[in-house]
Amino acid sequence: MTTTIITITDPELLAKLAAAEGRIVFRGPSGEAVKTADTVTRGGLPRGVKSPISDEEIEEARKQPDGSPLADVWKRIHERHKP
Repeated sequence: MTTTIITITDPELLAKLAAAEGRIVFRGPSGEAVKTADTVTRGGLPRGVKSPISDEEIEEARKQPDGSPLADVWKRIHERHKP
């Protein structure tokens, strides 16, 4: 996946983007849609992406004093997504 960085200096546009929720549609001067973007909560997953680990499993791991080693977590993720 590539990343495009666009620096915005217009304070009004920055405020609108900061307050946006859900899908953002960028329109050109004549009203045509140029691009769309989905807002993502910091630490959250993009729309349509489901975590391979259930909320219950995450909560159970939080209760463990040492949690699971990263190698074990990756192994479980890869096992669930074998073709």
